[in-house]
Amino acid sequence: MRVATWNVNSLGARWPRVAHWVREHSPDVLMIQETKQSDDRFPYAEFAELGYESAHLGQGQWNGVAIVSRVGLRDVAPGLAGDDEARHIAATCGPLRLHSCYVPNGRALDDPHYEYKLRWLDSLRDALAARDESERTVVAGDFNVAPSDLDCWDPAALAGQTHVSEPERRAIGEIEATGLIDLARELHPSEPCFTWWDYRRSSYARDWGLRIDLVLVDAAVAAASTACWVDRAEREGDKPSDHAPVVLDLDEQRLS
Repeated sequence: MRVATWNVNSLGARWPRVAHWVREHSPDVLMIQETKQSDDRFPYAEFAELGYESAHLGQGQWNGVAIVSRVGLRDVAPGLAGDDEARHIAATCGPLRLHSCYVPNGRALDDPHYEYKLRWLDSLRDALAARDESERTVVAGDFNVAPSDLDCWDPAALAGQTHVSEPERRAIGEIEATGLIDLARELHPSEPCFTWWDYRRSSYARDWGLRIDLVLVDAAVAAASTACWVDRAEREGDKPSDHAPVVLDLDEQRLS
């Protein structure tokens, strides 16, 4: 079973690339962030032609999260308690309970949006702490936090900024403490595994990246995982997203 997460940075602008990637890599489930579409503009029919059911929580030109699945899509739960932005959607697809997350950016440490980010992460933690422990859980998406210095191209250059502050990193640790494992870091303990590169300053060519797109899984899913990898090639070419997809491959028989 293949599950992927991808901040596409506008599904409308990126649709040809997304459709091609889906055909090429055949994910069973794709979690999408930053669709930047209202629900009535989401390409439900186009995904159906590719063999996928879709659930989307949109907010016009901002935010937007989705889950598309070819292994079933039920018990859809759009939104996070106390939040009125389109940043979280959950659904059950096959044997997995999936959460597609687009965590607030934070902007700057003295910006009110940073406090909103910390509150949002706390709300996600509380929701996950209350989950049914029998569920096979995958929480993935753009977390806008680099959990450690290994996840940054130059920690010194980012000191005093969002994405690397201690409160943000502590919030990620508290989410993991609900019983989740950062799978890419578990499988690749010494590799940066960057998932995002700024459009500016030739950042991709210089590999000035961050690992901010995370795949957090429970112990059962981790035990069934055969790979977790970043499709860096999708950050290349014409009009890419600034994020690359992160892919989780599972031996589904080991989930039972």
